[in-house]
Amino acid sequence: MTNVLRKWTSVSLVTRIVIGLLVGAVLGLTFPEWSFFAMLGQVFVSALKAIAPVLVAVLIAASIAKAGEGLGARFRVVILYYMCSTFVAAVCAVVGSFLFPVTLQLQEAAQGAAPSALTDVFSNLLTNMVSNPLLSVSGANYVGILFWAVIAGFALKLQASATTIQMVSDFAAVISQAVKWVIQFAPFGILGLVFSAVSEGGLEVFTTYGQLVLLLVGCMLVNALVSNPLISFLILRRNPYPLLFQCLKESGLNAFFTRSSAANIPINMGLCKKLGLDEEFYSVSIPLGATINMSGAAVTITVMTLAVTHTMGVEVNFVSALFLGIIATLGACGASGVAGGSLLLIPMACSFFGIGNDIAMQAVGVGFIIGVIQDSVETALNSSGDVFFTATAEFYDRKRKGLRY
Repeated sequence: MTNVLRKWTSVSLVTRIVIGLLVGAVLGLTFPEWSFFAMLGQVFVSALKAIAPVLVAVLIAASIAKAGEGLGARFRVVILYYMCSTFVAAVCAVVGSFLFPVTLQLQEAAQGAAPSALTDVFSNLLTNMVSNPLLSVSGANYVGILFWAVIAGFALKLQASATTIQMVSDFAAVISQAVKWVIQFAPFGILGLVFSAVSEGGLEVFTTYGQLVLLLVGCMLVNALVSNPLISFLILRRNPYPLLFQCLKESGLNAFFTRSSAANIPINMGLCKKLGLDEEFYSVSIPLGATINMSGAAVTITVMTLAVTHTMGVEVNFVSALFLGIIATLGACGASGVAGGSLLLIPMACSFFGIGNDIAMQAVGVGFIIGVIQDSVETALNSSGDVFFTATAEFYDRKRKGLRY
C-alpha cells in the first residue's frame, strides 16, 4: 500500500487532474446512468468545504500570533491590489457588455433569497462579521471567521506565552497536513464532478447560452491575461507573465475544478512556499484573498445585470454602468468563497436599475445553468489572483528595500 501511495503521489497533481477530467467526461457521455461516479465529486467537495473553515481560522490566528514586525505595509499593498483588480474586472465587464450586448431567456422565476440593496449587503457583512465564532466556522461564514481569527491572533500575540503560540502553530500545521491528504484525492473528485456535469447537461450549455458564456469568459480572460499582469508590471517594472502562468497552472487549474476559492487555499499556500515567499505574510494574505479578491465575481455580477437590463429594454448610460461596476466591486468582496457565491448578489445590482427581484432571480437561475463554466472560470481567476498579487506585493516590498527578488 505504501508503494502504491508513493507512486501515486510521485505523478504530478496537474497530470492526475487532467486524467480525471478526461475519464469523467468520457464516462459522462457514454455511461450517464452510472450515477455512483457523481458521489466521488460530492464527497471530495464536501470534505474540502468541511475542513476549509477550520483551516482558515487556525492559519490566520496562528500567523498573526507569530508574525514579526514589518508586515503591515505589505498587507496594505496586497489589499489595494485585490480591490484594484476587482474594480478593473468590473469595468472590463461593463465595456464588454456594451460592445457585445446579450439578452437572456427569462421564463421561469428562480427561488431564493438575495440582498435587494447595497445597504443590505453592508448590513449582512457586518452581521456576519460579528456572528458567533463557532457558528461561523461550522457554517463556513468566512467574513466572521476572518474577523474572529484576526482578533484571536492579536490576542495571542499580546497575551499568550511562546509555548501556547507554538501549540496553535502546530495545530495549524496538523490541519494543513490533513487538507494535503484530501487534495491527493482531487483527481477522483474531479472525475466525479465532470461526470456529473456532462451526464446531466451534456454539451447543451455551449449552445443554449453560448453567447453569454463567451462574454463572461472573455471578460475574465481579459482580466486574467491583460489587466492583472498590467497592474503587476506597473508596480514591479518586469515581465509578469512567467509568474502569472505559473499561478494559472498550479492554482487556477485546480480551482477551476473545485469551484471554491476557500477550498483552494492549501494549493495556494503550497505555491507561495514554492515561490519562496514569506510564510508569515502569505499565510494571512491568501485566506484574506479568498474572502475579498473576487474579480471573477465582479465580472459575473456586472455582465449578468447588464444582460437583464438589455433583455428588459432598460436604458443604461455608461456613467450608470460604471457606478454598477463600483457596486459590483463592493458586493463581490462579500461573495462567498464557495461555488456559486456571486450569483445571489445579482438582484442587488439589478435593483439599482429598478428591476424587481422576481425578474432578477430568473437571471440567478440562468447563472446556475451555466455555472459549470462560469463559476469554474470565475474561481480560477479569483484564486490564481490571490497568489499572483501576494507575490507581487512581496516582490514590491523587496524591491523597495533594495533586496533581490
